[in-house]
Amino acid sequence: MLTGFVVTGTDTDVGKTMTTAALSLWVQSQGLDIAPMKPTQTGATFRDGIWNAPDLDFTLDMLGRTPQPDERHLMQPFCFEPACSPHLAVKAGDTPPTVAAIVAAATALAARHNAIVVEGAGGLMVPLNADEMMIDLFAALALPVVLVGRVGLGSINHVLLSLEALKSRNIPILGVVLNETQPQNNADAFIRADNPRSIEHFGGVRCLGTLPFTPEPTPARLLAAASALPGLPSAFASLLGD
Repeated sequence: MLTGFVVTGTDTDVGKTMTTAALSLWVQSQGLDIAPMKPTQTGATFRDGIWNAPDLDFTLDMLGRTPQPDERHLMQPFCFEPACSPHLAVKAGDTPPTVAAIVAAATALAARHNAIVVEGAGGLMVPLNADEMMIDLFAALALPVVLVGRVGLGSINHVLLSLEALKSRNIPILGVVLNETQPQNNADAFIRADNPRSIEHFGGVRCLGTLPFTPEPTPARLLAAASALPGLPSAFASLLGD
């Protein structure tokens, strides 16, 4: 049985990578050796003779980690150049991502660390291949999920639909993090104030808090932002052994 958690989102560009890095920093600050993983990366970059996952690179940089090549491969088992859905990014001759292969990589990575954090690609229903979706991977990993959504108008609907999908597969949910992906103004402050309450009421889950817009992220800033999330200590108590 794996130890750790998954970070997924209601959509693409909702701030999953920023949230993954912030939560990883916080868990690390609590004394746990946590390893990040980006199982499928599209829009990969070619460096040092291999394709690299920019999302993973960001989290590793924030954590101050430089993994050896064999461990990096476990962290990013499937990288593709086109910036699109994983099933569409696979070219002739490429090995398509599969749930079984990713679970095997996650298991090997978890054996080296106290816990892993797995960052998804896009939303829950993004296809991995011709037969499997991201939600199938999360069900197979059997790790609790942190769901990331935007803070503004539309967030309630998108979050609640994603929660329904997770619950339909009996995937455990740690809670919801709302993310300010851009500067906010006062015009919709009443919406942002209500979203967490409504999500908790209708979704039956904890809203762990809101990550502020951070245009120039540093480890210190992200750790401070995560530390300010009021729901983290209780949500992660089991993982931390509290």
